[in-house]
Amino acid sequence: MKIMVVGGGGREHAIIKGLKKSPKVTEIYALPGNGGIAQDATCVNIGAKDIDAICKFAVDNKIDYAVVAPDDPLVLGAVDALEKVGIKSFGPSKNAAIIEGSKVFSKNLMKKYNIPTADYNVFSSAEEALTFVETAPVPIVVKADGLALGKGVIIAATREEAIDAVKSIMEDKVFGDSGNNIVIEEFLTGPEVSVLCFTDGKTVVPMVSSMDHKRAHDNDTGLNTGGMGTVAPNPYYNKDIEKVCMETIFLPTVEAMNKEGRTFKGCLYFGLMLTDKGPKVIEYNCRFGDPETQVVLPLLESDLLEVMQATTNGTLSDIEVKFADKSACCVIMASKGYPEAYKSGCPLNMPKADENISYFVAGAKLDGDKLLSAGGRVLGVTAVSDNLKTAIDDAYKAVKKVDFENGFYRSDIGAKALKAL
Repeated sequence: MKIMVVGGGGREHAIIKGLKKSPKVTEIYALPGNGGIAQDATCVNIGAKDIDAICKFAVDNKIDYAVVAPDDPLVLGAVDALEKVGIKSFGPSKNAAIIEGSKVFSKNLMKKYNIPTADYNVFSSAEEALTFVETAPVPIVVKADGLALGKGVIIAATREEAIDAVKSIMEDKVFGDSGNNIVIEEFLTGPEVSVLCFTDGKTVVPMVSSMDHKRAHDNDTGLNTGGMGTVAPNPYYNKDIEKVCMETIFLPTVEAMNKEGRTFKGCLYFGLMLTDKGPKVIEYNCRFGDPETQVVLPLLESDLLEVMQATTNGTLSDIEVKFADKSACCVIMASKGYPEAYKSGCPLNMPKADENISYFVAGAKLDGDKLLSAGGRVLGVTAVSDNLKTAIDDAYKAVKKVDFENGFYRSDIGAKALKAL
């Protein structure tokens, strides 16, 4: 089968490496892919948001199945457009992808269907939002309604920070039109857990839980990033909590979307907070998380293509989705300065991957046969082992073998998880 994967980051590299294991797969195209992905797929210089060009390429090259990985093309309706030209695809339709495309929609959905989440207020006027913030308890969370590259959520520790957040999103338009409306919600405390689920709109199959590390530097200091590393499984997420989440969050969300006429098929990501009042939803994503995918998919023992096709065809209940009883750790190597200004074009050299170590390239380009950095997050180094301690140790050993002079990484990925164990 000829497969097309839309996107060009570390998540897409992990998906492509997963699909390559399927005996059914003969060719993989990545649109646009990146310099590192080029080792595992044919990269085609078509942007992930250029939906007309994506559809034309798929038809012209007789693609058998497409995987739309990033949020932007999903929210823009890439899956609908591909299916219109006869290409079956993995991912939700435009009207279901709104669950991530609009935080106002997702919060109102949770309220309507009694899905546990933080208390919130929605504002379309900066003046009203600022008046509210003047008396609201702090810390408080300010969220841009639309997509903002994972950076549209500001945790304001003080009233001044909350006022600045409202002004920068709604008045200065730092996230463009994504900030026309905002959600201001209560600050929840407790361990955070990411759970990605395969769903065909009826059956929900949770993947291995994971723990993300959002802040740029050790001990959760520095600015928020797209994610500096992950471990799986998350030790805070046990069988009892999984049962509660399935009954009060996962299935009710899928059923709520059905009732709204927005059946969700694909990967539904649940960002959860395990509060003292039980698990609550912090956010939904309409796709695989990044860098959660880089620890979850290396643990998948089932055929990824078969699982994806089952979500598209509505036959997920007919197949077994199996994960290894092991642990994984991914350490992100980023360009110095990220998530603010950074330099690109720096040489990146890594040793050959082995059975337990994977290198997922997030931001790099080819210059002849040389790989050069071309982004903030450049590389994800993942190790799989029988236990979390060894997975973390092995990931850091592998990181030290990478030659990336302009790179930096956190040295404490998984430390919190080990403490919890």
